[in-house]
Amino acid sequence: MNKQKFSLQPFPTDKSLPNLQITGNIRRYGNQLSLCYTLSGDLEEIAIAPLSNTPQRKHELWEDTCFEFFLGIKNSQQYWEFNLSPAGHWNIYRFNGYRQGMQEETAFTTLPFIVQNQSDTFVLALNMDLSGIVLEEQGLEVAMTTVIKHRDGEVSYWALTHQGKEADFHLRDSFMIEL
Repeated sequence: MNKQKFSLQPFPTDKSLPNLQITGNIRRYGNQLSLCYTLSGDLEEIAIAPLSNTPQRKHELWEDTCFEFFLGIKNSQQYWEFNLSPAGHWNIYRFNGYRQGMQEETAFTTLPFIVQNQSDTFVLALNMDLSGIVLEEQGLEVAMTTVIKHRDGEVSYWALTHQGKEADFHLRDSFMIEL
């Protein structure tokens, strides 16, 4: 399947935002998913946790800079939220429906991904097997999102689209990429 490129937009705000671009690509080949985020711009304005020597599953990663994506099964209410911290920490949550029945997804015990942090570019890349949660023939709807914590403590929310009055990554009509 073709690699699909994406570009994220900040949720509209009257506060000034650092000059950033969040772009990337995602691809599904069989039940292998590969994706890559590239954060570029004024990275000195952003709080980016240093890479941990012992990356592990952690909760509430979205309280700091966190790369996220949401996978939904086409024609189903069920979806998963994936949280990837620049420090290497991660978590995956399963939902039965819109913000309902949240549980840690136990089909994964590790989620290794690659982080490259340069002065003006931060790259996060993930390759994973989805066989533990979806069948190869099931179509997926994907939302690509990022939470950016600014050094001054402000937080901005980035997504393919913002459909609600508030930043809400769980809104299913923002799962715009089909794989």
